[in-house]
Amino acid sequence: MSNLKNMVEHLRTLENERKNLLLEIDELKKMADSKARALESEVSMLREEVKSLRVLLGAGEPEPDPGEKKKQPRK
Repeated sequence: MSNLKNMVEHLRTLENERKNLLLEIDELKKMADSKARALESEVSMLREEVKSLRVLLGAGEPEPDPGEKKKQPRK
């Protein structure tokens, strides 16, 4: 009978750990998403700054953003 009690306690412990790990994963995903959005915003601002500096320095037409997809001409 003791073996059965140990097994039940072990299962409860594992379920509790699983619940805690799922909560931690959820929080880490939220943090990663927030960091990705902040980096996207920073990259966008840096691209705009590069464009402005090129125009200011008379570098001619600003080069297309490497992150933007080129439009293919329709046939």
